[in-house]
Amino acid sequence: MTDRVLAILLVEDDVRLAQLTARYFSAHGAHVTIASDGIAGQEEALRGAYDCVVLDVQLPRRDGITVCRALRAAKDVAIVIVSAHGDEMTRTRGLEAGADDVVAKPFSPRELLMRIHASVRHSR
Repeated sequence: MTDRVLAILLVEDDVRLAQLTARYFSAHGAHVTIASDGIAGQEEALRGAYDCVVLDVQLPRRDGITVCRALRAAKDVAIVIVSAHGDEMTRTRGLEAGADDVVAKPFSPRELLMRIHASVRHSR
């Protein structure tokens, strides 16, 4: 990995999951910002300088696929989608929308962080 601190925006409406994931990422050297709905997440992603945006698919106010498309059109940032549905249709929709990776819930925070690192490496 790198000595550089990763800036991650975590867009997740499950407060407990977001806090646990952010705590794990922070303990492993990342700076994490949390947004709890699609509109707030999209606005924060466009405003901030993030290495990676992690998007849940099922978000209040604006779904993760729509946010992913908007971010991909507006800026060059690594995007990882997480979804409670690990089926092929959800994965392909995420990738078609511009995500660099799609991870099914429940996920291992360690594996998700490794996938974030890989997505950031590939986006550079």
